[in-house]
Amino acid sequence: MTPRKPLTTRRQLLGASAALATLGAPALVRAQTGPKIRIGYWPVAAGLPFYAAVEKGYFKEAGLDVEAVKFAGAQQVMEAMLAGRCDGSSNGTGSGNLGVGEIASPGLFKIIATNPSNATYVLDEFLVPKDSPIKSIAELKGKRVASGPGIQNRVLGQTVLERAGAGGTPVTELPIGQHVAALAAGQVDAVYTLEPTGTVGRLNGTTRVLEAGVIAKYILGDPNAPWHGGSASLTTEFIKKYPAETKKYIAAYARGIELVRKDPAEARKYLKGYTAIEGPLTGEVPLASYMLYNEFKPSDLAAFQKFFDLFTEKGVFEKKLDVASLLFKG
Repeated sequence: MTPRKPLTTRRQLLGASAALATLGAPALVRAQTGPKIRIGYWPVAAGLPFYAAVEKGYFKEAGLDVEAVKFAGAQQVMEAMLAGRCDGSSNGTGSGNLGVGEIASPGLFKIIATNPSNATYVLDEFLVPKDSPIKSIAELKGKRVASGPGIQNRVLGQTVLERAGAGGTPVTELPIGQHVAALAAGQVDAVYTLEPTGTVGRLNGTTRVLEAGVIAKYILGDPNAPWHGGSASLTTEFIKKYPAETKKYIAAYARGIELVRKDPAEARKYLKGYTAIEGPLTGEVPLASYMLYNEFKPSDLAAFQKFFDLFTEKGVFEKKLDVASLLFKG
């Protein structure tokens, strides 16, 4: 199979370019006015474009007052959006978690960007202790396995186990920051987790990657397929109330994505303070890819829909969700 071409070589940031042009004026000219924009995130590497946009001042340069609100899990980000305590989510927030919120409150949000990952753009992985004799996911049958918190992580972990030959193995939810320690202490035999967890464990010499890119392989059926597991979003309430700020926010966010694509070494520095990786170690973390709402091809929508259809099949979604209807329309 021909490897999927890097998304960095694909279409221009359509629609965002015109808005980006407005950011050329000096920052002092554009005083921050308007609402405080509260964006929820949890400490995974996929949130990098948002972290970079905050730390590089892209939002401030656009005259926006953006507050990064940290949560322990993606489900809590969704719940905060439902409660009106957050105006959106950063990349890395589970798309499935957002889908649960959409069913609870139809029309809750619109997706402005996703972070597709696969065997090349690594985000998802199974880890085991460094000296574990386990060589395949199938060998995890009957073992103690944990996942990150929230319905998306648990269901995906269980489904990968089923499809890799370890069906019937229960999965326990565990805060992602505890995964490496739990493996090192022998409390669990394996974890389904997200980067930078694998990098943390590898660098401190306690864990190793059993298999990466597992969702593309076992859920989508193609190691190179794009798993749109996380999404940056804005609530429809915010979009309708603040159309001008919405346009500026998306343009500034697009600058964060552009930085990751064009200068990943520079962007990686902004993992510090938002994830468990700091200093020179930020250069070791594998990165997901990124796709803006206006960059989706039919094949991308199909892959995203297949992921969501799993949640309908598993009863997580009480009805089928149409991915295309959830994308922001510029």
